[in-house]
Amino acid sequence: MASLGVKSHEKPTKVSTPNIAKVGIPFVVGTAPVHTATKPAKANVPVLATSWDEAVEKLGFSYDWKKYTLCEFMYSHFQLFGQQPAIFCNVCDPAAMKEAVEAKDCPVANHQAVLPLEALAGSLKVTLKGEDGLTLKADEDYRVFYDRDASDAYVCILELLEDGAAYDAAALTIGYEAVTPEAVSVADIVEGVGQVDAAMTAVGTVPDLLCTPGWSHNPVVAAVMAAKAGAISGIFKGKAVIDCDCGENGVREYSELSGYKNKNNLVDEDQILCWPMVRLGDYTFHLSTQLCGLMAQVDGENRGVPYESPSNKNLKMDACVLEDGTEVNLTWPQAEMVAGDWGVVTAVNFLDSGWVAKGNYTACFPGSTDVKDQFIPVSRMFDYIGNTLIRTFWPKQDKPMTVPLRDSILQTCNIWLGGLCGSGYLYGARCEMLAEENPLTSLLAGHITLHVYNAPPVPAQLIDFVLEYDVSYMETALTA
Repeated sequence: MASLGVKSHEKPTKVSTPNIAKVGIPFVVGTAPVHTATKPAKANVPVLATSWDEAVEKLGFSYDWKKYTLCEFMYSHFQLFGQQPAIFCNVCDPAAMKEAVEAKDCPVANHQAVLPLEALAGSLKVTLKGEDGLTLKADEDYRVFYDRDASDAYVCILELLEDGAAYDAAALTIGYEAVTPEAVSVADIVEGVGQVDAAMTAVGTVPDLLCTPGWSHNPVVAAVMAAKAGAISGIFKGKAVIDCDCGENGVREYSELSGYKNKNNLVDEDQILCWPMVRLGDYTFHLSTQLCGLMAQVDGENRGVPYESPSNKNLKMDACVLEDGTEVNLTWPQAEMVAGDWGVVTAVNFLDSGWVAKGNYTACFPGSTDVKDQFIPVSRMFDYIGNTLIRTFWPKQDKPMTVPLRDSILQTCNIWLGGLCGSGYLYGARCEMLAEENPLTSLLAGHITLHVYNAPPVPAQLIDFVLEYDVSYMETALTA
């Protein structure tokens, strides 16, 4: 067929748009009263929440944070720091972790009987006391829901229905099955941490912060968290935010921290170590919980670039405490040792700054002083750059290895790095293909190596003023 007229065709743009890695997204493993949720998430499956209401809807809520550790994080992240999203993995499975509770008499007030929050609504066996064991039926004689009681604690409530057989009953005999969050073990938490690899496929988001409040002080959990943070889905990197044990057998004095770190091998560049706990009013939080919220807040203030340290930024607290509530008040010299000499993030209230996080180092310091590993913001920037390059150039895999392909990658990378430099997020950066890193044998195997030079800003940990008496000022003043 003859070609006539006017035609046009399109060619792909040589420079790609970077697929920027998201930062400040926590992956949190622990326990939640999921049996009370209106849309309960499956156990051991990552679930994404972008608001407080969504988290409660999928996981339930309780103020008993020793039993339900995810609730502590939910409250801190959404209510106190106003950050989102967060990815949760609840390892408490009501279908498997439960026990039978023998039937007993329960008083009824205002047509309601109050049971512990752990009671599983679908398991209730209710009989009318004094009526030869008349069995009551759910949704005909009563309904069950979860709400707060007069003391503001979350409970299971059985409410008698007006048109049911026992609306005016003064007491009921109730037996049920109760979920047992205390049955969760270290092995369950470790398995939950491993689910971080499923986050990409389950919720479409790769987290960069790993947190297990109430569990990370366990050396096994801390080690697994570090291993997963260094290779999320085998390729992405993040940070494990870990608490030192400050319980009865843990670190009760700041001077014990250095030995504790070494004894428990908490020396990984992908770990951020925290001590002690923090309190706000009647609520006590693991410092790792609030530090995740603070890092997400600081990242957000910098357009999603993690180049600034959370140190010297305000936490949501009014005291440092140990697990038993004993207050900890560090002097400035003590805080300098904890945060500056031993590489542990803590909290201080000094001058007029209020309570702030203090500490710029990952757990590898002081054993390692490589600038890219020791500083929290520098290490996180390396993670951020690496994660972004992986996401951006993943679609380039298996394309013909040609000069245009190489140039497209180099151009895209250098333009993006130049933008980070221009915004002040890097001192400088460039991407090159070096001959010595690309021998012919590697090229024949389809292996290209691109070298990214970059220099994120280091935190200004010490600002030192030198005071000197200048006698010339005296001379000028007195001889004028």
